[in-house]
Amino acid sequence: MKNIVVEKLVHTPVEEQKVEIVERKGIGHPDSIADGIAEAMSRALSKEYLKRVGAVLHHNTDETQIVAGRAKTAFGGGEVIQPIYILLVGRATKHFDGVDIPADRIALKAAKEYVRSAMRYLDPETDIVFDVRLGEGSTDLKDVFQRREGKAPLANDTSFGIGYAPFSETERLVYSIERRIYEEFRKKEKAIGEDVKVMGLREGDKIRVTIACAFVDRYVNNVNEYLTIKEDLQKFVEEVAGEHANREVEIAINTADNVEKEVVYLTVTGTSAENGDDGSVGRGNRCNGLITPGRPMSMEATSGKNPINHVGKIYNLLANQIARDCYEAIEGIKEVYVRILSQIGKPIDEPKALSIQIVPEKGYDVEKMESRAVTIAEEWLNDITKITDMVINGELSTF
Repeated sequence: MKNIVVEKLVHTPVEEQKVEIVERKGIGHPDSIADGIAEAMSRALSKEYLKRVGAVLHHNTDETQIVAGRAKTAFGGGEVIQPIYILLVGRATKHFDGVDIPADRIALKAAKEYVRSAMRYLDPETDIVFDVRLGEGSTDLKDVFQRREGKAPLANDTSFGIGYAPFSETERLVYSIERRIYEEFRKKEKAIGEDVKVMGLREGDKIRVTIACAFVDRYVNNVNEYLTIKEDLQKFVEEVAGEHANREVEIAINTADNVEKEVVYLTVTGTSAENGDDGSVGRGNRCNGLITPGRPMSMEATSGKNPINHVGKIYNLLANQIARDCYEAIEGIKEVYVRILSQIGKPIDEPKALSIQIVPEKGYDVEKMESRAVTIAEEWLNDITKITDMVINGELSTF
């Protein structure tokens, strides 16, 4: 058994707590844009390394920074006055075994392609100034990266990852609202931007959801049109809430609007990064897509870290996979929390500790769940490079 401990967790389950707070920063939020760009660069570098030398080489692009630009909005269409500045910073291998690798160009191309795919009205050529500053990795970490013990890479850091299952009703609702706005409502309503922030507050059996949704000014001619679209969005979100929540749900959208003065949430490009809102990797959603102050969380940024031996990425993703599989496969689990700790220089499939804490349903014995939970964790550890493959192929979201 690989340092796996299963125990009963005695605490009040999230659903039974009086107050629960859940947040999701949408795809167009500056922090999420930074996460998305960082992860896109890492995937692109990984694929190019595989193509050129047959292996993913050392890199980390998890320090991407966004400095807000300046825009002047107006009903019917405003303009960007000063472009957004994005610093593509981190480490990447640029020379290996006689092969030169244009890491800066690969990263820049990936960043621009990500912006094009994620944002409809943010032009990476005219609305953004990219500054590529990828350095080389430190000698000792590059050495650790290249060494192996058996099949598993060696951990590049002493760090931990955390995951849990299942989502609470409030968590499912907050996550679904942003996803449905982005995937559905935004596609049928051109005036809706990608910067959508959803904050959920549950007090007892009432959930209050506050949404900040950027509108795109060129598709809104006056304040009345704005209010009409906002009302349509309100009805859409209420329908989503009806599908995902049994509790009473109250929805509030763009609560800072001052309709009398015609001061409403307009943007030129669909993101607040155009006008005063900066962004950084790791300041937004955890790798399960949410910010959950009522749950244990790792402060590690998952996006942009290399998918081979950076445990700050791998263990957070792995912990959530193990927690999900335990919840789905083992009868009688109300909540399950997984914590995985690495030790630098040791194989990532042999963590220093892997803790599985279970809150059982009434009448169920955690001791009887232990062997199955250990088996699930060991199966993932024995096939831990599957996480790497899933990340490179874009099968796992990191924010």
